[in-house]
Amino acid sequence: MNTTNTASAADFTLPATGGASVTVSALHGRKLVLYFYPKDNTPGCTNETADFRDRHAEFQAAGCDVYGISRDSLKSHENFKAKLGLPFELISDAEEVACNAFGVIKMKNMYGKQVRGIERSTFVIDAEGVVRREWRGVKVAGHAQEVLDFVKSL
Repeated sequence: MNTTNTASAADFTLPATGGASVTVSALHGRKLVLYFYPKDNTPGCTNETADFRDRHAEFQAAGCDVYGISRDSLKSHENFKAKLGLPFELISDAEEVACNAFGVIKMKNMYGKQVRGIERSTFVIDAEGVVRREWRGVKVAGHAQEVLDFVKSL
C-alpha cells in the first residue's frame, strides 16, 4: 500500500550506529527517509539496504537523509553497516518505540507459526517534519529507486 499523508511524523530519540543518537524533530530542515526492515543480515533486508546505499549520493543531492531501522542491537547494526559499507546510520529500536509510533509491527507467518515482526515499510518526511508518503508491505526490487524518485519530486 502506497499512501500520501499530511500528518506530522512521530518524534522519537533512539540510539544509532557510529555512536549517534537520532531525534526526528532535530532533523527538520532536511527531507528524511526512514525505512523499517525486519532483520540485519537476511537476504531481503541486505538487498534493500544495499539498494539504499547505492543511491545514497542521489538522496543526499536531493537534500535527504536516509536511516534504516530494525529491532536489532547496536552491535548487530554496527556489523551489518561495516559488512555493507553503509554511508548512513542504522537505528536500533529494541524497545519498538519507533516501530509502534509508525505502526509497523504486525503478526506474520514464519514457517507456519504466527510471530510478531516488522512489516517492511518506508516513510518519507519533508523538511517541515510532515510524512509525505508511506509504503507498507514493501517488495524490495525497485523500491529504493521508487522512494528516490518520490523524494526528488518534493
